[in-house]
Amino acid sequence: MKSESIAYVIAGICFGIILGWVIGTQQARRAGSAPAPTTAATQPASGSTAQQQAPKLDEGRVQALSTILKSDPKNVNATIQLGNVYFDAERWDDAIKWYEKAVELDPRNADAHVNLGRLLQERGRVEEAVLQYEEALRLSPKHAPAAYNLGTALEDLKRTNAAIAAYRRAIALDEQLADAHYNLSRLYEKIGQRQAALRHLSAYRDLVR
Repeated sequence: MKSESIAYVIAGICFGIILGWVIGTQQARRAGSAPAPTTAATQPASGSTAQQQAPKLDEGRVQALSTILKSDPKNVNATIQLGNVYFDAERWDDAIKWYEKAVELDPRNADAHVNLGRLLQERGRVEEAVLQYEEALRLSPKHAPAAYNLGTALEDLKRTNAAIAAYRRAIALDEQLADAHYNLSRLYEKIGQRQAALRHLSAYRDLVR
C-alpha cells in the first residue's frame, strides 16, 4: 500500500475515533439554536421520560414590562423582552404572540425575526422559521445567529447542502461559533468530505476547551 494511502486510512480512523468521542460526550449540539442577541432564554428541554415542571413565570418582570408597554405601546425592545420572559417560562403561545407583535411594530428589526423564527422552529413550524431567519439576514446580512439558526432549520428539513452553506456563512461572520463548526463537521462527514469534517471538528474542540 502506498504511503499516502496509509496516511489516508490512518486519518480516517483517527477522525472516526475523535468524532465518536465528541458525539458520545456532547448531547444535541445541533438542536441548540444560538439565541439572538436580545434573547437570554435557553433551549427548551425535550425528550425527557420524566414529567418536567415548566419554569415559573416571572410575574414581576411581566408586570414591569407591561407597565412600560401601557405608556409606550410601540416599544419594540420591551415587547421582545416580554416575549423572552414567556419563552423562559415555556409559555410558547404567549411568547410567539409577543414576538409577532415585535415584528409587527418594527418589521426591520432583525433580532425580532430571529426570536420569532427560533420559537416557530421549536414548535415544529420549520418552514415559517426559515422565512424569519432569511428575512433577518436580508435586513442584517452580518447577523451570525440568524445564519446559524437558518442552518439548524435547514437541517430539520433535510436540506443538507443549504444547511452547510448557512453554517459556513455563520462562521464567516463569527468564527467563534463552536456549534457551527461541530455541525459542519457532522454534515461534511455525512457527505464524505472527511478532510473538511476533521478541520471543523478540530476548530470545535479548540473552542470548547
